[in-house]
Amino acid sequence: FNLEREIKGTIDYIDTKLKIDDPVGAIAVHGVNGAWGIVALGLFANGKYGAGLNGVDGNVTGFFYGDKEVVKSVDLQVYKNSITALIGPSGCGKTTLLRCISGLIKPSQGSVVVDGVNVQDEPEDARMKMGMVFQSAALFDYLTVGQNVLFGVRRHHKLSAKEEADLLTDTLSRVNLTGNENLLPAELSGGMKKRVGMARAIALNPKVLLYDEPTTGLDPITTYQIDELVASLRETLGATSILVSHDLISVQRTADRVAFLDKGEIVFVGTPEDFLKSDHPAIREVVEKSQARSLTKIK
Repeated sequence: FNLEREIKGTIDYIDTKLKIDDPVGAIAVHGVNGAWGIVALGLFANGKYGAGLNGVDGNVTGFFYGDKEVVKSVDLQVYKNSITALIGPSGCGKTTLLRCISGLIKPSQGSVVVDGVNVQDEPEDARMKMGMVFQSAALFDYLTVGQNVLFGVRRHHKLSAKEEADLLTDTLSRVNLTGNENLLPAELSGGMKKRVGMARAIALNPKVLLYDEPTTGLDPITTYQIDELVASLRETLGATSILVSHDLISVQRTADRVAFLDKGEIVFVGTPEDFLKSDHPAIREVVEKSQARSLTKIK
């Protein structure tokens, strides 16, 4: 496998949709085929390849689980202040791709650079530019809501008590949790835990928000509330968002674009409306089964 040959022509690729006057800050993911699933990540600013605000810049990254090929080929651009949903069957590589971008997975080859910071060499600095919302919320059970929200802030900044209090009040208000800072996770509902996870993710004012199944396990009303938050945080923070989800209804409500992964490859990128009309067999199966009626008949 010749990595240099496989990369050639990939790094300099510029999506034709990116015009000179497009806002700086697109996230571009360009992939090449490889034995372990290789992903190239690059930022395009003002119509040409280069570093800039809230982008992912880099060469080529590879990762694998044993001998299993996780991601085959990825070519995806995520534009500034947009919400892109990564969807697909379980095991298709969407969460692996998200974790690679976030730095939770160390690439076996190449590098990932976020806003000029190499994720592998300077993981703490890179992660300060990103906020991650985990599927399980991943709260510390022994810390209060306020302590959970401020956990990352306290690791990276020395704020006065008043500054911390002001930041906490503002952050909790953004996720509709005002007045709940002294509760423990055990005292929270599932939806409240999700919102605390979102509050912790935005406390450092990230340029990129990464969501891993934010509505999993929630009832329809709470799911709608989380969807509203995802949309509102895009507007209030101006953050670029990548959302992994299995919930097609949620995706229709929140996403500007949909990227569908099937067997490690992105087979569709487009609007949610066009996604529903796609004739790709894997997409048709997902769409039709998500809309299926009862499998039982009353006799």
